[in-house]
Amino acid sequence: MEKNDAINFKTLEKELQAALAADEKYKRENAAKLRAVEQRVPSYEEFRGIVLASHLKPLEQKDKVRGKRTVPWNCHSTRERTFQDVATEIPQEKSSFQPATSAEFYRDWRRHLRSGPERYQALLQLGGAELGHLFRMDVGFGLLGELLVALAEHVKPSDRTAVLGILHRLANTGRFPLNLSLLSPAEREGCQRLFEKLQAMGTARPMQGGLGMEEEPAAGLQGEEELLRELLGLYGVH
Repeated sequence: MEKNDAINFKTLEKELQAALAADEKYKRENAAKLRAVEQRVPSYEEFRGIVLASHLKPLEQKDKVRGKRTVPWNCHSTRERTFQDVATEIPQEKSSFQPATSAEFYRDWRRHLRSGPERYQALLQLGGAELGHLFRMDVGFGLLGELLVALAEHVKPSDRTAVLGILHRLANTGRFPLNLSLLSPAEREGCQRLFEKLQAMGTARPMQGGLGMEEEPAAGLQGEEELLRELLGLYGVH
């Protein structure tokens, strides 16, 4: 085996630790979400607080409140880096966004895709079919709203068909009605704005063709409009 072909086991170990940490975080927040639903919390803010605090553990009798503490009981409340933070720091080069699991999507979406254009291009790159496969069980807490906002802010007429496909696949993911009902007011506004743009694009499309340009088949346009009407009902947009 040549030197360039040697396996970097240290890097593989770090990647495994990061994947395990992301998967554990997803499972923990999902369990907290289910508990909050069972408790019938009265507001979205309280629901969000329960999920965001899912990493906290109650103090036991042996825990010392007084005296010097060498390890903070709530590692998320300090700005100092923890072992988990160090373990999940993996040098990554710029590469295509290709998560294999929903946990990987959640991790990379939050850590590496910070800007709206980056997130929008990542969604188009994956496409509706792949997104539907990744989230067939459930879309992670708070993620559906972020997806809708990213689409609403950057949708283009040339991407209308692809965006409709993404929305259709998301509407068929697990617990979609529940995730839709938990959208924040800003996210609901973004969803409304997205569908308004899609409707306007459909109305303006027949006027975009010029002389000598091939017109899009009427069957394709009709199919998109039927899909759009179906999605309006599924997303509760009026």
